[in-house]
Amino acid sequence: QVQLVESGGGLVQTGDSLRLSCAASGRTINNYAMGWFRQSPGKEREFVAAISWSGIIIYYEDSVKGRFTISRDNAKNTVYLQMNSLKPEDTAVYYCAAGVRGPAKTVSQYMYWGQGTQVTVSS
Repeated sequence: QVQLVESGGGLVQTGDSLRLSCAASGRTINNYAMGWFRQSPGKEREFVAAISWSGIIIYYEDSVKGRFTISRDNAKNTVYLQMNSLKPEDTAVYYCAAGVRGPAKTVSQYMYWGQGTQVTVSS
């Protein structure tokens, strides 16, 4: 079992930055692909970014390319999402996930999920 805990969310203004962290426990995440997803009220959970276990393969959802950066520190068992130039449409609960397959863009490919952290961007 892998337990994931997200942190770093908050209320910010348009154009601000936030850095989300996802701390894992229970098992090392060295062998897991990691992903960030988000969900806003009334919408399905959507893909944001994913990173392979090695950090070599990275995917982003089109709307966050150039603004968000996913990274991982396997020694700290932690994954990060640096979010710059935030927009009101980025407002959502952000979830971290771990999967045994390669980095994926679909919810079903991930086995473990955190509880989420709220990000609110005011205009």
